[in-house]
Amino acid sequence: MPADDQPAEVGQDVEIPVPKEGEVWTVGAVILNQHGEAFAQKRSPDRRLFPNTWDIVGGHVEPGETLLEALAREVREETGWNLRRVRRLLGIATWVGDDDGRVRHEADYLVEVDGDLDDPALEWSKHSAYDWFGPADLDRLKENRSPGECLIFNLINKVLQERPDKP
Repeated sequence: MPADDQPAEVGQDVEIPVPKEGEVWTVGAVILNQHGEAFAQKRSPDRRLFPNTWDIVGGHVEPGETLLEALAREVREETGWNLRRVRRLLGIATWVGDDDGRVRHEADYLVEVDGDLDDPALEWSKHSAYDWFGPADLDRLKENRSPGECLIFNLINKVLQERPDKP
């Protein structure tokens, strides 16, 4: 298991964008368990952005931080797990936050982690629940989302459809 200060392995063809001055970036991590189910956590009802909705692990890139550093930090802060490997870039989305109207860029990755997947150390002040989602559970990812607001559903569905555990 890599130490906290060890950089994660990054797949050969994985793109890690470098934010331009003034851009707001977020990162997201799709994490699969040994059964091929994807991890999601429910945002607390008092969160300003996307309250009471299912979300992947991730968050804002801090000033001076690379996307890879932010990804590792967010995984550690939100789950207690350590980022081991970035398998691939799932996509880059651009969206406008409902908190301040600023444009955000989000890079989402399929990753592998080290840690006890049965016992995540959630940030309970920010999240109220967690679960593992397989193909039969995907519609739950749309709970409390506006119609057409399907980024998390689409991301996890894409990963599960592509069966990344297969060569």
